[in-house]
Amino acid sequence: MDNHLTYDQSAPVLYGLILAGGKSSRMGRDKALISYHGKSQWEVLYDLAQKLCTRTFLSLRKDQQNDIATEADSILDRDEYPGPFNGILSAHKAFPDAAWLVLACDLPLIDHKTLQLLVDSRDSSMDATALATQATKLPEPLAAIWEPRALDRVPGYLNSAASSCPRKFLLNSEISLVIPPRDEVLANANSQEDYERIRQVLESK
Repeated sequence: MDNHLTYDQSAPVLYGLILAGGKSSRMGRDKALISYHGKSQWEVLYDLAQKLCTRTFLSLRKDQQNDIATEADSILDRDEYPGPFNGILSAHKAFPDAAWLVLACDLPLIDHKTLQLLVDSRDSSMDATALATQATKLPEPLAAIWEPRALDRVPGYLNSAASSCPRKFLLNSEISLVIPPRDEVLANANSQEDYERIRQVLESK
C-alpha cells in the first residue's frame, strides 16, 4: 500500500477484489487472461488494486484454479448467487467487515489515476462509491467501492427482486458517484469487436 495514502480510521478497511470468474461467453476466451498491457488483465488490475488497498484478492471459479496458476491471494466463488454477486458476496462472506474495491476484467482502459480518484472520493457513510461516465451518470458497479452495510443487504434484495443486476441494486441504494475526466476509462471489452476497438485506442496513445 502506498505510504502517502491516508484513510478515515473509522471507515471499514478497504480490500481489493478482481472479478476473474466470469464465463466470457461473448468474448470467446477468458477476459482475465487477455493481454492489453503486456501481461494478463487480471494481473494489471491486481497490481493497481494492491497500490490502493490493504489487501487484494482474485475472485475465481473453482474450475479456474488450474487455468490461472498464481500465487496471488484468491477467493473461490461459493456458487450461491447469480452473476457478479457470486464473486462479490463470496468475498463478503470471507471478510464481512471489509469494504471492497471491486474491479471487473472487462475494463482494460481503467488506470491508477482513475482508481486513485475513486479511493480519494470514497464516502464510507454511503452504501457505495462508484465510478460513472459523463454520458450516462449511471454507477458502474464493477468499478466501485462497496461498503459492508450494502453487501449485508444484497442477499435479501436477491431473494425479493426480479433482477440480479448490481447496477439496479445501486440505483436503489445510497451511493456517491465519481465521474472521471475521460469516459473512455470505463469502456467495456466484452466481445472480439470490443477487443479490437480497445487495441486501436491503446495503439494510438
